[in-house]
Amino acid sequence: MQKEKILVIGASGQIGVELTMALRNLYGNANVVASDLREENELLKGTGPYVSLDVMNKEMLHVQVIRQNITQIYLLAAILSATGEKNPNLAWNLNMQGLLNVLDIAREEKIKKVYWPSSIAVFGPTSPKKNCPQQTIIEPITVYGISKYAGEFWCNYFNKRFGVDVRSLRYPGLISYKSEPGGGTTDYAIEIFHDAIEEKKYECFLKKDTYLPMMYMPDAIRATIELMEAPQKRISVRTSYNISAISFSPAEIAASIKKRIPEFQIKYKPDYRQVIAESWPQSIDDSVAKKDWHWKPEYDLEKLTDDMLKNIK
Repeated sequence: MQKEKILVIGASGQIGVELTMALRNLYGNANVVASDLREENELLKGTGPYVSLDVMNKEMLHVQVIRQNITQIYLLAAILSATGEKNPNLAWNLNMQGLLNVLDIAREEKIKKVYWPSSIAVFGPTSPKKNCPQQTIIEPITVYGISKYAGEFWCNYFNKRFGVDVRSLRYPGLISYKSEPGGGTTDYAIEIFHDAIEEKKYECFLKKDTYLPMMYMPDAIRATIELMEAPQKRISVRTSYNISAISFSPAEIAASIKKRIPEFQIKYKPDYRQVIAESWPQSIDDSVAKKDWHWKPEYDLEKLTDDMLKNIK
């Protein structure tokens, strides 16, 4: 049996660092090649191979895939919602062309599996707010959301037309202590923990009752690997799976922190990200993921708060 050789593109990012480490635990350090345009993340140093790679340079990418005998590609390089609004052209070009380059190489080289994340940003103001279903009205209002929705259809197209086994999750807001937030609208839920410990106060860029779907990074990493490990016959969705864990508001996460740090104070000063947040659902229906490959989250808000505070300290 051919040994798996995995390439992670965007390995120094918020998801990339932890996913690379989890894949190295599973497949062996030498079999997971981390790559990014940025410096290698401190947490990855010395844990396995690292190459400097620009996903927009298709020839360079193709050479690496052949040279390293790659069998699976995880494409995580992207410009996120809040950052994307500042430079829409760059966000569209990177998010779209990067994916097309990878899908094209996967088709040519008969890569076994490709992973590419989508996001709840595909949903828009017209999507249902509560328990937003797998198939629904999707009219995104950010360039990030537009690029992710278009990307979902490219994934579906390459699967149906060329048989590329590409799999995807629509991530909610992701919370992690290991790497910096990447310029998303849900980043407040990471910043608040750091400020609570260092300053005992936080100024939130969203209104206090803004509910958003969230997930703790260990759940997101596990979901990604479980999806990729699932037998092909169990995968019924080739656009991107809805996936869910918890939904909370800034007021609720603040209350959860205050229980543990009584002197903690929060102020609210909504900015341009409020409009983005209000265009997204407050909760997600992920019953298809549960049915297809038995997805189940482990972390609720209390467990998440304990773990974040313990680890940041």
